[in-house]
Amino acid sequence: MLTLGTVAPDRILVIKLRYLGDVLLSTPVLAALRAAFPKARLSMLVNLGTEAMVTENPHLDEVLIAERDRSPRRQLRFAAALRRRRFDLVLDLTDGDRSAILSRLTGAAIRVGFNREGRWRGRLYTHVVPVQEQPIPMIRQHLMALEVLGIPVAPSLPVLRVRKSDEAAAGTALAAIAIAPGERFVAVHPGARWWFKSWPAERFAGLVEFIQGKLGLKVVLLGGDQEQGIAQAILEQVETGCRSLVGRLGLLELAALLRQATLFVGNDNGPMHIAAAMGTPVVGLFGPADPRVWGPAGQGHATIYKGIDCRPCFPSGCRRGEENCMRLITLDEVLPLVERMLEQPSTRTEIL
Repeated sequence: MLTLGTVAPDRILVIKLRYLGDVLLSTPVLAALRAAFPKARLSMLVNLGTEAMVTENPHLDEVLIAERDRSPRRQLRFAAALRRRRFDLVLDLTDGDRSAILSRLTGAAIRVGFNREGRWRGRLYTHVVPVQEQPIPMIRQHLMALEVLGIPVAPSLPVLRVRKSDEAAAGTALAAIAIAPGERFVAVHPGARWWFKSWPAERFAGLVEFIQGKLGLKVVLLGGDQEQGIAQAILEQVETGCRSLVGRLGLLELAALLRQATLFVGNDNGPMHIAAAMGTPVVGLFGPADPRVWGPAGQGHATIYKGIDCRPCFPSGCRRGEENCMRLITLDEVLPLVERMLEQPSTRTEIL
């Protein structure tokens, strides 16, 4: 068990300055820290827009939002405010330069972080997590930060809590599109943060037609305002009619709704991880990212992944055009997988 001298850490900060799914996949670390240090004050620093993933987390005492203003004065003021909190232990799960600098500026005696790129930021930590060159699930990588310090860990899943008001809002939203309580339906989320992680709209339309026309289940399109364009493109191609809640739900309301879904189908994105955290079976469509690392956590999920020679990638533009990794995923391989998941839900995670 880690101690600072003879005293266990009293104030702990976890930093994850990434996106929705990244923050959610870091929550097993919070559970392990709370189990190891039940009396410590546990804080988490995240980017604005991702805080819903941990707002209701039972293991946290507070959620802090990172200052993104470019003003040097505001950045220094924010760093000074972090330092005044006098953290004893900082775990930076971000693997980025900015978070490493913030880690160092806290003045914490123990600072743990990742440095996969072998950059200068490694010198800002007291402990650097050694990550082997093999596909390691992201949850497992996060927990390795605790093992470096001798903190006990156990396999665990992401924790996402919603409020009663979120459940009520989800129920109201479903009722508004004629889905009754307890009725089976499929949630489809066609969006992705980058275009080259998105399955084509016409194939999502074909999927919706198949589920509603052949399988007889209703489909609900989900997404934020940024998905309005692709949702409209799908709706224009669906002859069986389709229910859309795109742009009409907050993140925790979305989570509450996904808990009621029979199946989630979508790209590798935050809502996919939200669905898995809520216990809903997932069919995840993967392109640049390896599902062995970034796949939905838990059992009963399936992923389709081509793993072509140019991945992993996050370039400004994909040069493969019509042969890019997401277009290589055909409708003919997605439809039978979805049908199988709906008829006889898998008890294990599949990678096809």
